[in-house]
Amino acid sequence: THNDPEQRKKGMELARKMIRAARLLGTENLLVVPGAVYVPWLEGVEPVPNGVCDRRAKEAIRKLLPEAEQAGVYLNIENIFASGYLFSPQEMIDFVDSFQNPHVQIHFDTGNLMQYQFPEHWIPLLGKRIKNVHVKEYSKQVHEFNLHTFRPLLDGSTDWPAVLEALDKVGYRGHLTFEY
Repeated sequence: THNDPEQRKKGMELARKMIRAARLLGTENLLVVPGAVYVPWLEGVEPVPNGVCDRRAKEAIRKLLPEAEQAGVYLNIENIFASGYLFSPQEMIDFVDSFQNPHVQIHFDTGNLMQYQFPEHWIPLLGKRIKNVHVKEYSKQVHEFNLHTFRPLLDGSTDWPAVLEALDKVGYRGHLTFEY
């Protein structure tokens, strides 16, 4: 969703290579960050207006879908708050459902929303759309969003019994991958 068309073109080329790599590796799941309004750790990058970001992200996913379907790969959209995009479960649902395609699902990351929200609140809403889960701790003791806010597993404020119960209730039976 970058403002520079050449950067967007490069992003699409990389996404297509990732789809091919997933197929060759025999995995059906590909984590996709569909766009960003602003990424705080990238210096000198002009912010993208929210509406423009949304339009560009949807256009990009629509272009990638035929190749993903042919490869048998799911484009699993990740919730990354630092991107300034898809801040709520409702926005994530609207984005994923807009494609009306089973090859667009959700890669849910427990830690990426912990600054202001709670994963056990998102999971019942996202439901069967969740295709992958990253488990990650988030420390609410650090008052700015940076890499130091993410902590070793069981070191933060995540209510893991509530998260696991919510995943169970929506029928999630996939892997829980720890990210640190």
